[in-house]
Amino acid sequence: MIINSIANTVEILKVVSAAAIFFVWVVRYDNIKKEFLEYNLPTWLRDLVGIFKLSFAIMLQSTNVDMVIIGASGICALMFAAVVTHFRLKSNFRKYIASVAMLMIGCFILYNSI
Repeated sequence: MIINSIANTVEILKVVSAAAIFFVWVVRYDNIKKEFLEYNLPTWLRDLVGIFKLSFAIMLQSTNVDMVIIGASGICALMFAAVVTHFRLKSNFRKYIASVAMLMIGCFILYNSI
């Protein structure tokens, strides 16, 4: 019973995280451009991060466990880098709480997929 509940939670979180990444990096892309400008980060880095995030989000939807592990690992790495960047730039926690939440979701998916 608990195993099914965890598996269902993982599946829900995979969809939620992919939808959130798509929303932020496609629908609200103007906000991403402003944020990267605000932090003086190069446009090539913004585009590379976007490509990776969208790719990893798509990988999460795979039925292949190895692909899910790669996608979750990638999201964890990118979200860890985002949290560290926000912390080093002394951002208000409100600005990077989403990164922390996505990091935790990615870690939960990764842990339960291994």
